[in-house]
Amino acid sequence: MIGQRLEVRQGQGLVITPQLQQAIKLLQLSNLELEAYVEAELEKNPLLQRDEGDQGGDGPAEPAEAAASGEAGELQFTEPSGDAEHAMDARTEDLYDDAPGERDADRKRDAGEGEQPGLSDWSRAGAGGGMDGEDMERPDTRDATLWEHLQAQASSAGFSPAEHAIALTLIDATDEGGYLRGELQEFADRLGVDLARIEAVLAVCHGFEPTGVMARSAPECLKLQLVERNRFDPAMEALLDNLELLARRDLPALRKVCGVDAEDLNEMIAELKGLTPRPGAGFGGEPAQTVVPDVHVRPDPAGGWRVELNSETLPRLLMDKRYHGVVAAGARSETEKTFVAECAAQASWLVKSLDQRAKTILKVSSEIVRQQDAFLAFGVEFLRPLNLKTVADAIGMHESTVSRVTSNKYVSTPRGVFELKFFFTAAIQSSDGGALHSAEAVRHRIKAMIDSEGADGDVLSDDRIVEILNETGIDIARRTVAKYREALRIPSSVQRRRLMKAG
Repeated sequence: MIGQRLEVRQGQGLVITPQLQQAIKLLQLSNLELEAYVEAELEKNPLLQRDEGDQGGDGPAEPAEAAASGEAGELQFTEPSGDAEHAMDARTEDLYDDAPGERDADRKRDAGEGEQPGLSDWSRAGAGGGMDGEDMERPDTRDATLWEHLQAQASSAGFSPAEHAIALTLIDATDEGGYLRGELQEFADRLGVDLARIEAVLAVCHGFEPTGVMARSAPECLKLQLVERNRFDPAMEALLDNLELLARRDLPALRKVCGVDAEDLNEMIAELKGLTPRPGAGFGGEPAQTVVPDVHVRPDPAGGWRVELNSETLPRLLMDKRYHGVVAAGARSETEKTFVAECAAQASWLVKSLDQRAKTILKVSSEIVRQQDAFLAFGVEFLRPLNLKTVADAIGMHESTVSRVTSNKYVSTPRGVFELKFFFTAAIQSSDGGALHSAEAVRHRIKAMIDSEGADGDVLSDDRIVEILNETGIDIARRTVAKYREALRIPSSVQRRRLMKAG
């Protein structure tokens, strides 16, 4: 028989309030997105104001904690005082850790699968909570910048973690015209790798679009475009080597050095005029902006590393309690009183959320630095295997929290500026039960073994490489060696043997 009845059931569910949604959003925003969000909050909340450092005795205000104002000590994490603040921080961290649908995505991201997700759709907030979800979730319709375009190509180029870091360093040194500025040896010294490895990564980047990008000179830029058109021959090479003669219109001298007649020279010059001397100049989007690091890592004179928040990227906000008292006393209708109360609650929560965000970034960054101190000291081949769970367990947080912190956050180190997620690398098991080996370190070892083949004429097969690595305590499969070799763009042993004989 079908009927209706009332039942009382007890269950657990995650209640997402607008303020808690805000805490999640703040944690995963980059410093540029955070600054834009804070500006919007300052415009619509009359009780919020920037902390200029000197209030002049105009009245009491509620400042952010030391961490939010950029004064957090190195490797020190001061917990907020008071039961109320402690409860707020615990509730915020609980939400960081319990966002639905995040755990599987984090595991995939940790294993190198899939894309980094954007802001979660479920975290939109409605009216009354002080959150402008539509502004924060609005899709980015602007054209990609040259820097973003190159970064996207580097992400899909099949680079190893170390090679990807090299590529990002080179892309950062590319100007708006598309030219690479800086000496390759300087990049090699900074990253702790051989010059040959920098050149190998740059050779791959020279295949990026637009053609000719990341060249170090005008002749090299034109050469890359001619090579793509299959029009680079000895005569054209001689012309590119003597562009100063073309600038002086010394055509007889050009004909002599190129070994061509007047008609051929005119055709060659016409081809050059059809090329793009500044491949990045006509690229859509705004000029590429320099990455501003969220964290600075410097050597400590006493030993180890000093980890500090970049105070320039941390908004410093106050809630003006004096003004709050004035407008609260003048509010007459219930609508006015509700508006003032909501503004006060939102301002107080935003100040505390910024504080919690800063402390969490510092805490995660400090643990990453502790785990990867060998990389900072000795170079990219000393990257340790690291995943989200290792860091999360060490600092008592959930993997999803660490994932949000490391997305779109950058750290400045003596070896360059890197995104925090760069330091998470896959691990290779040890055959003797000892410490794990970083996948990047194993790739570097395979490349070194193959580079030394020419000394004795012996060519190492993938099976032989597996045997050698197993003898040194690295448990690795043959298919993994083949995958790493192909990622390094190294031919098979058969192909290398043929090339050696031909040479």
